[in-house]
Amino acid sequence: MIVRGSDRVLVMGITGKQGTFWTERMQAYGTQVVGGTNPSKAGTTHCGVPVYATARHAMKGGGFEVAVLFIPPLMVKEAAMDAIDAGAKGLVVLTEHIPVQDVMYFMAAAKERGTRIIGPNTAGCVTPGECFAGFMPAFNERIFREGSIGVMSRSGSLGVLLCLNVVQAGYGESAFIGIGGDPIIGATTRDALTDLDHFPGTEAVVMVGEIGGSMEEEAAEYAKTMNKPVIAFIAGGASPQGKKMGHAGAIVMGNKGSYASKRSALEAAGVTVLDTPSGVGAALKARLGR
Repeated sequence: MIVRGSDRVLVMGITGKQGTFWTERMQAYGTQVVGGTNPSKAGTTHCGVPVYATARHAMKGGGFEVAVLFIPPLMVKEAAMDAIDAGAKGLVVLTEHIPVQDVMYFMAAAKERGTRIIGPNTAGCVTPGECFAGFMPAFNERIFREGSIGVMSRSGSLGVLLCLNVVQAGYGESAFIGIGGDPIIGATTRDALTDLDHFPGTEAVVMVGEIGGSMEEEAAEYAKTMNKPVIAFIAGGASPQGKKMGHAGAIVMGNKGSYASKRSALEAAGVTVLDTPSGVGAALKARLGR
């Protein structure tokens, strides 16, 4: 899911410390924040936009396409279902440590209703020069600059590092998608790769993966069909077997989800796999011929 400048954004949990801080930065960057939610402050104004009791009230009050959730873990299920029932096109679920059964419940509901989700445990998404949704530093021109390289990442911090290296190499980004690091997430690596492949102005895609699960292997199947070059960095190459590293989704069971398995599948699909993030500039120059 790529959020555009024309998308109306609802910030759920807007009056909290983090909700307020990042709403102000999203607004300053150009994100079209049209309202927020907090049941105890409904009817007030915060960050210059109306506060509603629920997403359903917000939809009736003016409407929105995307909801960004600054919501505590045990309250995410209720908030997500509220936004889904309201008819949201997409949800950016920033929260981590959400109970697994809650995630499964609202993911099933979203699939049934046709609502797209990125996260949980995501840093959000950025469309340079247009908008961002979440808490990525879109306003830092050393990291995000308008360009033609699509970037997707399971890790927010590694995503920032790769974007920094992309810009330092003289390129810019068409869009960034943070899919999140939990075992159960909405948009997968393959979904993000597909979105970036079809996003206007994207010449190449940089993919940041990590050990655990099979998303990168599944993305490799799609990468085989692409005419655009794909460059990948897989974190966790030196991790011991059977250990959870960083994200809840980064656990290897036997050979499944291992670094070797992911690298082999990607290279077989024609993807350039980096040993370190700093190699992305040279790889882009080699694949794009400039």
